[in-house]
Amino acid sequence: MRPSKRLERIPPYAFAQLERKISEKRAAGVDVISLGIGDPDRPTPPLIVEAMQEAVSEPETHQYPTNRGREDFRGAVRDFYERRFDVKLDPGNEIIPALGAKEAIFNLSLAFLDPDDYALAADPGYPVYTSGPWLAGAEPVLMALQPEHGFVPDLGAIDEDIAHRSKLMFLNYPNNPTGAVVPDGFFDRVVEFARAYEILVVHDNAYSEIVFDGYHAPSFLQTPGAKEVGIEVFSLSKGYNMTGWRCGVLVGNAEALETYWRLKTNIDSGLFEAVQLAGVAALSPDADVEVASMSELYRRRRDLVCEALHKIGVSVRPPHSTIYVWAPVPEGFASSEAYCEHVLERTGVVLTPGAVYGPAGEGWFRISLTTPDERLLEAVERLGTLGD
Repeated sequence: MRPSKRLERIPPYAFAQLERKISEKRAAGVDVISLGIGDPDRPTPPLIVEAMQEAVSEPETHQYPTNRGREDFRGAVRDFYERRFDVKLDPGNEIIPALGAKEAIFNLSLAFLDPDDYALAADPGYPVYTSGPWLAGAEPVLMALQPEHGFVPDLGAIDEDIAHRSKLMFLNYPNNPTGAVVPDGFFDRVVEFARAYEILVVHDNAYSEIVFDGYHAPSFLQTPGAKEVGIEVFSLSKGYNMTGWRCGVLVGNAEALETYWRLKTNIDSGLFEAVQLAGVAALSPDADVEVASMSELYRRRRDLVCEALHKIGVSVRPPHSTIYVWAPVPEGFASSEAYCEHVLERTGVVLTPGAVYGPAGEGWFRISLTTPDERLLEAVERLGTLGD
């Protein structure tokens, strides 16, 4: 069998490799604690589960769904965006459900990119920002996120020819993996840049509901003119503990969503209607208290991890959002992978090397806070032994 040339362009998915390494260590008898993959350890809130249980028993949800989405699901998204972000959306043409953010981001590459096109991708960033363009036959152009710039790309440093040949720009705030939040005025500059070069902005808004210290994450669509040049991918995975449910939504520019819809009708048959009805429950005001409790849980875990890192000499700034801590690799290690290997061999704790998110991630590592409290405390204690 011969795989396609397009598949040969991309490396194996980083977290599939990480899962394999964890399995090998556990098979060898190592008590591994993984702080690598960002998969919430708490169950989906009961009101969402109960809505799903009721919906799945209804025969009307058992047939093919429409890729446009149920009217009540789109209405729930409309109401949520207005309540949460003060963004008005037309449920008729500015909202389409997605099978999670990963599917949406990848399919946008297929829908908009041709061979020899460019896509501007955050570096470090979610791997699909680069693998999507590669699989579409296009070229991702990395925009380095540097700490001295607040982990936002320097739009002025993008080559003029590259900007003219770019059709998509992938952004993500609050940011994975750095935990950075968007500085005031940056989205305004993005809108201006996208308008000047006719680029579709794709804002991956996966972490807006996990916030600390009084911070409130904005939607890109709050920015004046954003809907003219962009769309936003909103996911229920992280804020609502629904990673396995594959429930997301694209909102924003109607023309772009129509193009995405044309592609999806040829690829899948839409989001299971019972999952959409569970999404209605998740996006209702009744779920707000559940979301707030998860933010408090992650804030407490963030503080535990940051304190432990300081004790072993790792200087880290506590993030105001996301489920991650992004920290610099201590001196004396050749790479982020070498440091994470050292930690795994010495302590049995899995960290994610920053380089898996792109070249600008080298010199950093990511800790996920999605580990049960008692195991996280044990991992923190093990990390403390590194300073001995």
